Amino acid sequence: MAAPTKGPRLGGGPAHERLMLRNMATSLFLHGRIETTETKAKRLRPLAERLVTFAKRGDLAARRRVIAQLMDKTAVHKLFTEVAPLVADRPGGYTRITKLGFRKGDNAPIAVIELVLEPVSPKLVNKKPKVANAVKASAAPVAEVVEETPAEVAADEAAIEAEATEAPAVVEEAVEAPAAEAEAPAAEAPAEEA
Repeated sequence: MAAPTKGPRLGGGPAHERLMLRNMATSLFLHGRIETTETKAKRLRPLAERLVTFAKRGDLAARRRVIAQLMDKTAVHKLFTEVAPLVADRPGGYTRITKLGFRKGDNAPIAVIELVLEPVSPKLVNKKPKVANAVKASAAPVAEVVEETPAEVAADEAAIEAEATEAPAVVEEAVEAPAAEAEAPAAEAPAEEA
């Protein structure tokens, strides 16, 4: 585990903090949820998320790294066999912290940290066209979708084919016409000289 963050420790020195977090992670995986102070829950979350990520990998090296952190082999077994398959499709966010209020004795803020085991529902992505300004958006014409029957489609295709066969004749006429006009002025020029 990485060195604890700088600042006040949770109840003692760095070694005590690591032990406390390992103990809470073990309880979290055994029971699915634990009630603790908000500060401890926030410090537990990264450790628990990392251990679940190792459990999703599922290989021997990952199992050994998790065993080195957790205090109980039963918790490791439960993490790898029950929790990891339930969160296999989830890209992250395996824990949830819910604030409960304040403890009666010392008024410490209390929270519940729990595993999120619900199946993931993929979000629907709505792709909206980007509009530069509102004036353009209101002035934009609305395109109508017209469904054609198979008979109309066949008629359109026949018309396109007919145009394709007629087009070369029109082009040939257009090419011949300028050539004829060019000959006519040439014939008139010698007549003027004479």
